[in-house]
Amino acid sequence: MTAPTVTLPSGDEMPMIGYGTWDIGGETVQEGVRAALDAGYTHVDTAEGYMNEAEIGEVLAEYDRDDVFLTSKVLPKNLEYESVRRSCEESLEKLGTDYLDLYLIHWPNPAVSLRETLDAMAQLHEEGKVRNVGVSNFSPYQLGAANHVSDVPIAVNQIEYHPYLQRPDWIETARESDTVVEAAAPLARTEVLGDDTVQELADEYDRTPAQIVLRWAIENDVVAIPKSSSPEHVRDNFELFDWSLDDTDRERLDDLDRDHAVYDSRKKDWTRDVYGISK
Repeated sequence: MTAPTVTLPSGDEMPMIGYGTWDIGGETVQEGVRAALDAGYTHVDTAEGYMNEAEIGEVLAEYDRDDVFLTSKVLPKNLEYESVRRSCEESLEKLGTDYLDLYLIHWPNPAVSLRETLDAMAQLHEEGKVRNVGVSNFSPYQLGAANHVSDVPIAVNQIEYHPYLQRPDWIETARESDTVVEAAAPLARTEVLGDDTVQELADEYDRTPAQIVLRWAIENDVVAIPKSSSPEHVRDNFELFDWSLDDTDRERLDDLDRDHAVYDSRKKDWTRDVYGISK
């Protein structure tokens, strides 16, 4: 089974389903990545802040690099020009590759010039170390600013998106600028899996609750990167492409929106190591 793809502004094809690796490390992340690639995934998502790039790199060495769409992200504390370049070089070394298919600003950092950050990303793109530039957790306002100052198209905005948090204004703004929306936490970190509607649809379609939610995201033209530490769930989460939701059932999931975030809180602790902003 092959995942459908979406075309980025560069012309590169990005698979609509990927394997997310947040909060997984050691042998567990290696087992997960290996299970994903063996199941047919060709899209792996990691980040500098996940602290698992070296382990993932060891697994990727067993496969053809050109068959994998590989994403990493730079921490917001490292968004100054030279820090971006250094972070990218370190990620490349740990992952055992000489290029990233997609490199994202993991979170916006109001203490660092966005223009400076994107100038560094553009330079990495020019050098062939980054094939596509993107952002993560950017509001419509921030995405608009990024598109305004970037010399390279903002290919992707990876945001929290799931049936409980559908963010129609974020989606509309991204599509107006041909920026692909990618769902981080597409299962609401499992919160949505126990929802009555999701459970009912899972029974009706003889699918897992996760499959119902992931299929809904893809049918809304949103790339999904579910995370799981279970190889069985990793394989199940890829079984999405030989069936579809009826329009009425998709609308039932649309009706679950309650503006509920599981991680993207407006409150930020600027002193945390993620940001490292001193007073």
